[in-house]
Amino acid sequence: MIKIAVASENEMITEHFGHCANFNIFAVEDNQIVKSESIPNPGHRPGFLPNFLNDLGVNVIISGGMGGGAIDIFNEKGIEVIVGASGNAKTAVEAYLHGSLKSTGSVCHKHQHHGECGE
Repeated sequence: MIKIAVASENEMITEHFGHCANFNIFAVEDNQIVKSESIPNPGHRPGFLPNFLNDLGVNVIISGGMGGGAIDIFNEKGIEVIVGASGNAKTAVEAYLHGSLKSTGSVCHKHQHHGECGE
């Protein structure tokens, strides 16, 4: 089983990972979502959220934008990072499972990429 977390505002993917309202966590078996739950964001502080999600057993994180520090920690933990996503959280997970959701590599501190951070 794999676990996919989506940084969200309710059901929609948020633009800013650290300041999301909640994480929608989807449990996946045989490429099918078997369970989903919403966990409130426990609070943004440097380095905390990647470790928090790792402790939950998350294998993939999907977000709109994310800072480079968080991406580095996820990479160290072997958690796949998909950024540049938007829309409904469950729809994005289904797209990921079908291989059609690709990371744009949108890192939030580089605002010269207009449109990638939701401007």
